[in-house]
Amino acid sequence: MFLESKIIRAALLLALPLSASGQVGTVIYLANPSFEDIPERSHTPTGWYDCGQMKDSPPDTQPGGWDVTTLPKQGNTYLGMVVRDNKTWESVGQRLSRPLEINQCYEFSLSLCRSDTYKSGSASQPSTSRELVNYSNYVRILIWGGNGYCGKGELLDQTAVIKHTRWINYDFTLSPTKGSWSHIIIEAYFGANDPFNPMEPLCLNGNVLVDNASPIKQVTCGPEKMPDAKKKPILTRKGPEKPTVVAETKPTPIAPTPDPPKPKRGRTFRLDVYFKANEYTFDLGSSEKGLEELYAMLKNNTDISVEIGGHTNNLLYPNEARAFELSTSRAKSVADWLISKGVSADRVQYKGYGWTKPVEPNTSPDGRKRNQRVEVTILTFGG
Repeated sequence: MFLESKIIRAALLLALPLSASGQVGTVIYLANPSFEDIPERSHTPTGWYDCGQMKDSPPDTQPGGWDVTTLPKQGNTYLGMVVRDNKTWESVGQRLSRPLEINQCYEFSLSLCRSDTYKSGSASQPSTSRELVNYSNYVRILIWGGNGYCGKGELLDQTAVIKHTRWINYDFTLSPTKGSWSHIIIEAYFGANDPFNPMEPLCLNGNVLVDNASPIKQVTCGPEKMPDAKKKPILTRKGPEKPTVVAETKPTPIAPTPDPPKPKRGRTFRLDVYFKANEYTFDLGSSEKGLEELYAMLKNNTDISVEIGGHTNNLLYPNEARAFELSTSRAKSVADWLISKGVSADRVQYKGYGWTKPVEPNTSPDGRKRNQRVEVTILTFGG
């Protein structure tokens, strides 16, 4: 019985990462996130794997080595990495407790700074006659995802060159698009081709200090990762109970039409109804015409049932729950108005879609205005 219970517990533990996979709020904890170890030159902190070039020395556990005296941001030690005048650089990696999944979004942070003093031998000199050189130039940090301790599969984020000598917290957004990655690599790199400042000169013999890595948290993807605008297919009925999907050949007009659209099962049209920002009670004066047209259609066609769909733009990001709540409340307010006018409640459904179904890119005020809308979809018509 004891052995059986241990097997069951082990199976449950193995299953936990799989069951939580892909959920917003999932947290990936790093091993030794504050880079704690015995301070020593050319010694990578425990839990991290040296990913630098084999012919050069590993990163350092600081402070104390190479005349580095900066106090840690957290704990007792931190990671020190350099780039050299022979165009080599240092990096570290580790296997994650669960992969960074493709097309998902994650956030984490590092504390970074530079030391004014980081004295070591010049890599371009013979090892027997090396003079100490101050590796005090600027370095930037690159974050890679990969499937192996040093297998760089995709560049996920990076910083500008780090000039400051005080600890500053840097936030990173990791959004894999080329694959799911089981490992993370933190790499020091020289300032050539800095994407944030293309005029930044080539900076060799530089250093960067790294401390206080946060857990990696899965989050709702930002506006640039939101769904592309897609038109709904029109449903037409072929036979008694066999709807067929027919793709639209022309975009559905977004602006309200003067006359109410002709009823047709599966048709979706925009309702001319207006709300104040972040409110769900519509303005009856400006919305009355559109509402009355919808009511007249339902009153004159008692076999029609509809769904009222509420939609927001991306201005509520990252509060996804609020976007769904607001869009649902707006749809419900329209449904409640119709029911108060005498339309049977079983003919009126409502649903909020948040920002998940844009009809235009959320990159302009006009696009956001068009995405913040209420739509009516005819669910049944003609029996």
